[in-house]
Amino acid sequence: MSTTSEKLQKVLARAGLGSRREMETAITAGRVKVNGQVATLGDRIEMHDKVTFDERPVTLRAAEEASRRVIMYNKPEGELCTRKDPEGRRTVFERLPRLKGERWIAIGRLDINTSGLLLFTTDGELANRLMHPSTQVEREYAVRVMGEVRKEHIVAMVEGVMLDDGPARFTDVQEFGGEGINTWFHVVILEGRNREVRRLWESQGLTVSRLKRVRYGNIFLDKRAKAGEWTELTQDEIDDLSGLAGLEKRKVPELTPDEKNRWSRDKNKRRPVQTMRKPKTPRKP
Repeated sequence: MSTTSEKLQKVLARAGLGSRREMETAITAGRVKVNGQVATLGDRIEMHDKVTFDERPVTLRAAEEASRRVIMYNKPEGELCTRKDPEGRRTVFERLPRLKGERWIAIGRLDINTSGLLLFTTDGELANRLMHPSTQVEREYAVRVMGEVRKEHIVAMVEGVMLDDGPARFTDVQEFGGEGINTWFHVVILEGRNREVRRLWESQGLTVSRLKRVRYGNIFLDKRAKAGEWTELTQDEIDDLSGLAGLEKRKVPELTPDEKNRWSRDKNKRRPVQTMRKPKTPRKP
């Protein structure tokens, strides 16, 4: 076996076609060919091989050549973390700036009823590292809980409870105010399992009425992106994320004039979500 070969799904992810998991699914479905032959999961390739994805040629990039852009998106409730929805519902990808020859890869997911911070990157390896459970990246959520939260509930969720898909726990729980049956907490988890935060509270007989992700690793959701808006992360922020993932720093490529114009148009076209306003009271004559 050549020492320069790499796993096919890793190279495809680096080319910006999707996450490693998405590429593994595509390979299994027979959508990828190497040198004219349908690829199989476990294949390794080299940079001189000819690869197609859905019959379209793929530009292979060595690790040091792959671009690494990252944007922060403030997801509103009601949007799906999928590229296309058969039912025609709005997806998070509809609001993102368009790329040429690359695709945005979501770093983790949020369910339809959860809002807040989503990160997207063009670097499949960065996405894979940050999502992998072994990296132990902190995810922080603001949670509004219905019901009386007692000390024993908090202790149980921090010490760990058994869910349907295995043990789960919060590494930190802090109360953030509120009154009566609607109290806000901030919680931290180290994995991104499906509905994990909600299920941990439900294990204590409590219901989450609002859930918003406010931090992923060292990136905090801030005022740069209102609900339904995105903003590109700075070089320093991306370097910090790269370090968290155990990857070497890489200079973020400058946007070309055409890309700047296209991103500006996309941003203006994708207006932020507007909250419902109370109708104005008519003035008395």
